[in-house]
Amino acid sequence: MTPTELFSRLRPILHSRNQRTAKAQKNIAGSLVLKVVSILISLQVVPLTIDYLSPETYGIWLTVSSMVAWLAYFNLGFSGGFRNQFTKSLAEGNVPLARKYLSTTYAALGTVFSILMVATLLVNHYFLDWAQILNLPAAYSGELKPVFALLVVFFCVNIVGEVFYSMLQADQSPAWASLYQTLGQALALAGILILTSTPGGGLYRLAWVVAGVPCIWLIGVSFFNFRFHRRYHRFAPAWHCVRRKLVRNILSLGLQFFLIMVSMLLIFQLINILLTRELGPLAAAQYNIAFKYFSILNMGFAIILQPLWPAFTDAFTQKDFGWMNSIRRKLERLWLLCIPAVAVMVLCSGWVYKIWIKDSIEVPLSLSVAMAVFILCSTLGNAYMYMINGTGKLRLQLTIYACFAVIAVPTMIGCCKLWGTEGILIVPSVVFLTQAAFGRIQLKRLTTGQARGIWNK
Repeated sequence: MTPTELFSRLRPILHSRNQRTAKAQKNIAGSLVLKVVSILISLQVVPLTIDYLSPETYGIWLTVSSMVAWLAYFNLGFSGGFRNQFTKSLAEGNVPLARKYLSTTYAALGTVFSILMVATLLVNHYFLDWAQILNLPAAYSGELKPVFALLVVFFCVNIVGEVFYSMLQADQSPAWASLYQTLGQALALAGILILTSTPGGGLYRLAWVVAGVPCIWLIGVSFFNFRFHRRYHRFAPAWHCVRRKLVRNILSLGLQFFLIMVSMLLIFQLINILLTRELGPLAAAQYNIAFKYFSILNMGFAIILQPLWPAFTDAFTQKDFGWMNSIRRKLERLWLLCIPAVAVMVLCSGWVYKIWIKDSIEVPLSLSVAMAVFILCSTLGNAYMYMINGTGKLRLQLTIYACFAVIAVPTMIGCCKLWGTEGILIVPSVVFLTQAAFGRIQLKRLTTGQARGIWNK
């Protein structure tokens, strides 16, 4: 299929004269260009980081940084709840209320993550033995403590700062969020290039660059926009706009988002630790190389999904069910195009790995095939998840993820022992397929007025 033929197929899927769709299309177009740049940056970071460290140390870095990312689950679902409430306020023309929701979210998350940061730093200093946790030589324990502490500080500050990105997405302007995030990535890449050209090094310096540079950039961008941008100046957070009573409105959805995120942590975010403990850090590195490569497709699909979350909130608030059904059908047809795309990626995987990371890490073809299947399942599941998140009807989704979370860890360990790195992807793939099947039924019921009980909660 030539690029012209592909474009001709995509155009009717995405084209519409509807104002809401037209706005989404502009954001999709802008995000597409930025995502390509972002992907190129992230791909370049991998070989640079491996060369700067070593394949084994790179696997350790991925494992520790992914554990720090668990702290995101302590936002209690504020970001998701805020996004829906902010979009709903704008859809109703209530700008002062939108500003109060923004200010309240900043204040609440700032309080939660300040406490969490101090508590985590104390636990890390006095109680954590990283060599024992990751089943590594004792020498690693002293090196990993300060690295983990630095990552925690920047991550907690970044979580609060990312409310700005959530606001842009809720305002149906995700392309601007993508622009600022990509620029932060570019600055981090420049920092890594400087590291690789200077003597000495290690995980601590890498943590400063990878976590610190984007965080400082986000703080500066947020301040500039709230101070000088004509549109966002009116939303600038202020203490007098903080309303404790709005916390309940945010958490009415936010707690469900939070429980979903905790369930997803047990299903998806423990993979690096399980691989490191069961098969060693090299297995975690192989897994992440394959994941980053095939996630190109996932990220491309996410470009289309991101503007649809707030758009679905707007449409659901205004009961525009015809538009919602139309978008659902278009996304389903678009997903079918992912199947031949991922097949081509599998066929080219060996050649791509050779050019990308040379001979530093070998990724088996079987792992690429397993990862391709997982990515197909995740793109389909995420399509329905984003649309349902926009409606705020999360109970069914929460039930699905919670049930799988109970059995996820022991099942993944068993699959890992039986089938290696490839086996650990079975459970996550089944979860996404289940989410897709039930999500499709729920969306149809919501848009036809037939949703009852758990389907409408």
